[in-house]
Amino acid sequence: MRTLIIGDIHGCYDELRDLFDAAALASDDIVVSVGDLVDRGPAPAEVVRWFRARPGAVVLMGNHERKHVRGVFSYSQEVTRLQLGAAYADDVAWMRGLPYYYETPDIRVVHAALVPGVPLAEQDEAILAGTTSGEAKLRELVPDGYWHERYTGTPVAFGHHVTGNEPLLRDGVIYGLDTGACHGGRLTALSVPDFRLYSVPARADHWAATARAYQVPVLRTRTWDQMSWRKIDEAIADREGASGDDTTAYLAQLAAWVAAVRALLPRLLAEVPRVAARLRAEHGDDNYAAAAAAHPARPLLFMLDRKRLELDAIAARCTSPAATLALAARLGVATSELPPRP
Repeated sequence: MRTLIIGDIHGCYDELRDLFDAAALASDDIVVSVGDLVDRGPAPAEVVRWFRARPGAVVLMGNHERKHVRGVFSYSQEVTRLQLGAAYADDVAWMRGLPYYYETPDIRVVHAALVPGVPLAEQDEAILAGTTSGEAKLRELVPDGYWHERYTGTPVAFGHHVTGNEPLLRDGVIYGLDTGACHGGRLTALSVPDFRLYSVPARADHWAATARAYQVPVLRTRTWDQMSWRKIDEAIADREGASGDDTTAYLAQLAAWVAAVRALLPRLLAEVPRVAARLRAEHGDDNYAAAAAAHPARPLLFMLDRKRLELDAIAARCTSPAATLALAARLGVATSELPPRP
């Protein structure tokens, strides 16, 4: 019986199967992932399903799993959430229980790094997982050079840092196994106790293709109507260099919708005096104050009475598309002519 330790898979399921073929995986072999099963590759759901179903399989907490567990999202996590679909919440619940290290008499396994001379059980989890804060702590503790240059003892296998198409090897003690499968490199595994390496080429630069394919699906998940104007502008500007006709068309539709909603502001300002005039006509001067107090737009009506109503006052209440459309509804301003939100 062997233990097969696999570098960062990142959703590269086809390569994972190729690697099992190359290693002639047996039914009683223990399979250990250094972590980062998900994000960037085309098939994280299939990878997660395989490891969850495999008896005795071990998956360590990588920095990418930790991001999902902690709800720290960048683009690759948004893509994975869409790829996992309805199973996402259950898969993240499973990720919460992942260990940060694996150890046998023959090998130690961590996702990213460890502090030499410190027992695994006493290591900082952020360092083991390779989080941004963990890497900063590691630099303080090991300021000169790399931690693995100082490490001695039981052999250690890890991933996280892409080493190129070849694993990082030193003196039969250090085994860096992240060979960049999701970026078109290779997927690499270490067999223990024979300490034999297996490696298969990636079938494509998966992250480049996946990142392009999911641009519009991810954009469609954004709650644009709840976002501030500044955040919307920043998001559109950040995507201006995005590739693909579909993405360009989506951004154009989004920009048109945002411009149309923003253009409501002068109309809302002009509508407040008309609302006040209607209330006076319906209720008379003596009852106007009570009618204005009961109106959904009463703060603006009171500002009008005090001659303090300006466009800035409208803008201060319309901090997002949703707030703008809500004020339009309170004032009775029709918005049916607006383009649909993409």
